[in-house]
Amino acid sequence: MTAPPPDHPAFTPLLAAHADWSSDPRKRWMTLARRRGAGWQVAAPVPVGALETLFARLLALAESVVLGADLPLGLPRAYAARHATEPDFPAFLRGLAGRAGFFSPCATLDEVSAGRPFYPARPVRGMTRAAHAAALDLGGARGLCRACDHATAERPAGAPLFWTLGANQCGKAAISAWRDLLLPALARPRPPLLWPFEGDLRALITPGRVVVAETYPAEALRQLGLTLPGSKRRHADRMAMAAPLAAALQRLEAVPDAVLSLALSDGFGADAAGEDRFDSLLGVLAVLNVLAGNRPDGVPDDPWLRRWEGWVLGQLAPPAG
Repeated sequence: MTAPPPDHPAFTPLLAAHADWSSDPRKRWMTLARRRGAGWQVAAPVPVGALETLFARLLALAESVVLGADLPLGLPRAYAARHATEPDFPAFLRGLAGRAGFFSPCATLDEVSAGRPFYPARPVRGMTRAAHAAALDLGGARGLCRACDHATAERPAGAPLFWTLGANQCGKAAISAWRDLLLPALARPRPPLLWPFEGDLRALITPGRVVVAETYPAEALRQLGLTLPGSKRRHADRMAMAAPLAAALQRLEAVPDAVLSLALSDGFGADAAGEDRFDSLLGVLAVLNVLAGNRPDGVPDDPWLRRWEGWVLGQLAPPAG
C-alpha cells in the first residue's frame, strides 16, 4: 500500500476499512472504502500486512479513518467487576504493557487466574467452559461472555473472549490483536480511539486518528438485509452472493473497483482465505451502513457496556435471555 501525498487524488478525507482478523497472518484480510464526493470507492480485499505499520498506512491514505475489526474489544462484565481496578477497558488494555504472561494460554485450570485468563493451551479431557468460568470466579459459563457475545433474535452467539480452543473461539485473535496491534499503538503520541469506550462513533472521527470498532460478520450480514445460501466456507455459496452484495454496494452509493467486481463474481476465490476476503467486504459494508445513517452505532446507554464490555457496531437486537 503506497501512500499518496495529501494533495493527490487518491488521498481522501475519510477512509472506512474493515479487517477480518485471525491469529494466523495469512487469514487477515482488509477491505478499504475511500470517500468520493457523496459516495465511496471500494477496493478488493488485501492482506492486513505488518501490524506495526497498519495505522500509519491507513492514515497515509486519509485524513480520518474508521476501522472495523472482527475481534473482541472489551471484557466480560463479571471479570471486570471482580478483577479490574482501572476506570475502563482502554486503561486496562494500556495496563497490560509489560505483562506478557496475561497473553499466555493456560494448559490446566490450576494455572487459570485473573492475571492469566486465557484457556486452554491445548485439548484437555473433560474441559468445560463452566469449569473455566469457575476458575476465574465468574459463576457459570455465561460469565465468560460479554453481552454482545450472546445470540440475538437475528444471529447466533459469538465465542467467549478468553476461550482459545476449537473452531468457535476468538481468544487467539484477541491475544494477537491486543498484544501485537493495539498495545504498541496505544503507546504512541496519537493512539487509536476505541469505540464505544471513548465516545460515540461520529464524535470520534477526527483528523489524524484511527477509530477502531468491533464488528461481527454474522451480524453484518443481517444488518445489510442479506441471507447467505449455505456456508461462507463453500466457494459456490460465496459466488451465489455476488448479485446481493453488488446490490448492497449500490444502495450504499459504493462503487467497486474492477478487481473487486471480479472477486465478487468469483466468490473471492476458491482458496482457504476466500471466506476471510468475503467477511472483510461484509464488515466494511456494515461500517458504511452506519456512517450513512442507515443504522445508529447501536450501543445501549449502559455504563458497563460503554466502559467495559463494548458492543458490536450497528447491533440493535438485544442479547437473548
